[in-house]
Amino acid sequence: MKSMLRALVIVGASIVTVPAQSAAQTAPGAGAQSTGPVKNPVAFSLKTIMPGRQKNILAAIEAMPADKFSYKPTPDQMSFAHLVIHITESNNAMCAKIADVAAPKVAELKETDSKDTLLAAARASFDFCSASLANLDDSKMGDTVELFGHMQGPRALAAFALTGGWADHYGAAAMYLRLNGILPPSAQPRK
Repeated sequence: MKSMLRALVIVGASIVTVPAQSAAQTAPGAGAQSTGPVKNPVAFSLKTIMPGRQKNILAAIEAMPADKFSYKPTPDQMSFAHLVIHITESNNAMCAKIADVAAPKVAELKETDSKDTLLAAARASFDFCSASLANLDDSKMGDTVELFGHMQGPRALAAFALTGGWADHYGAAAMYLRLNGILPPSAQPRK
């Protein structure tokens, strides 16, 4: 329960950075319009948050040198490769639940897989999310779905958990990068 509350707080903080949008806005993230009600606020917010999180997470994976994918900050923490696998599996599972579609059939990933293999899998998982969420609306957000293990909740909670997970995953990746002397993508100077 504490982790779910933490995810909701992270999502709330993530949404604060999204500009107010009008219902006429059709391209999430395309810029602020006049304020007003949004027809599908959960789907709209999810699709607005995703491009920035996708950009930073994939850039973080690209920034980590291949020989550092086995890096663990401490023996009890997951390796960077494990983090990439977790991101990939989370995207595939959660986007499928949210969109009410089948998760893609993918080869099982291993921590010993190459950087190129893991990066391609992460990219494919975000492509799956983009495609499966493209026509999403809020009409099924109140439906009960299995979230984690045997925990049940509304589909909207899965959307919040996904966006909170993206923030958490990027934060972990950024920490791994900094511990290896690499400036995370979001900390890079603007060009």
